[in-house]
Amino acid sequence: MDYKPLKTGNLTAKVPVIQGGMGIGISLGNLAGTVAKVGGIGIISAAQIGFKEADFDQNPEKANLRTIQKEYEKARKIAPDGVIGFNIMVAMRHYEKYVEAAIQAGADLIISGAGLPMDLPKIAGASQVKLAPIVSSEKSVRVIFRYWEKKYKRQPDLVVIEGPLAGGHLGFSVEELEMYEEECGNLCHGSVNSGSENRGKKKYEDEVRKILETVKIYEEKCDHEIPVVLAGGIDDASKVKEAFALGVDGVQVATRFVTTKECDADIRYKQAYLDAKKEDIVIVKSPVGMPGRAILNTFQKKVRAGEKIPHSPCHGCLHKCNPAEIPYCITDALIHAAKGEVEDALLFCGANAYKATKIETVEEVIQDLFKA
Repeated sequence: MDYKPLKTGNLTAKVPVIQGGMGIGISLGNLAGTVAKVGGIGIISAAQIGFKEADFDQNPEKANLRTIQKEYEKARKIAPDGVIGFNIMVAMRHYEKYVEAAIQAGADLIISGAGLPMDLPKIAGASQVKLAPIVSSEKSVRVIFRYWEKKYKRQPDLVVIEGPLAGGHLGFSVEELEMYEEECGNLCHGSVNSGSENRGKKKYEDEVRKILETVKIYEEKCDHEIPVVLAGGIDDASKVKEAFALGVDGVQVATRFVTTKECDADIRYKQAYLDAKKEDIVIVKSPVGMPGRAILNTFQKKVRAGEKIPHSPCHGCLHKCNPAEIPYCITDALIHAAKGEVEDALLFCGANAYKATKIETVEEVIQDLFKA
């Protein structure tokens, strides 16, 4: 299959792949810059991006805003002509300030999920940055398109669909994830009921087609193309081909880039992926109630047993977090992961993380994903 470049407005990625944003500290300037240099779209995660700064504990907001500029400059130095953007979660405190800082740094693209980015156009204002909401259902994409059109007289420049096989925080309820597991067996997350695999696969493909149909309606209204990118469980060339056969314009891949030489994470984090078995990939509950996918380790076993993990003073990461009530601090757990302290960490991953067998380069991963 021949793949066309991924275009949105004046931005063109020669390879139609977006490297998914992974925080805390997993996709920073080095990974994003290398992906952009190879021809894809490199994405820096803004989530607690300043965790290495000396003043992070005292003033996390200031440290994060400063580091957004630093990591962008690092990526841009690696890929002077590449497409580089940020993933900024709606659920983050100071969301508006982080979006503004990314724009000021020079970001080509802002991808935003973990909530619907209803007022992202207002924050972006008259800047030339491209805006891409993350959606998981036809309903959510319809809500965003209608709202942006009515209130801001604009549409998304690109849409990212994250399916039920994605890693990290997920745009599905626990009940929906259980439904997909029941429907699709080992296509989702660790079930062994492979006999129903095709049925479940078709089920989410139907949702993707509905999203594409809705985007097409708005493309005709605004008389320009709005590319759609599919994410979640895309880890080899066959999955890439299946995605494009549905009619999308590109794919977003995250997990495959963790086990690369250029990934910003500690080598021990990467090794946790290499060591993981299929049954180790589980659905977890974030301290603020959102479901996610991660590797079952000592830390996660303690959480599942109801143990409350002591945490540092609040770093103000998520809107809905109450430090007095949470079983553990997600910032602490993810910083442990980025530093390679894997048994004390929340090890977010995609459904197929267990398939990783070696450390590769970014270029090797992209070549493998898009091989004939």
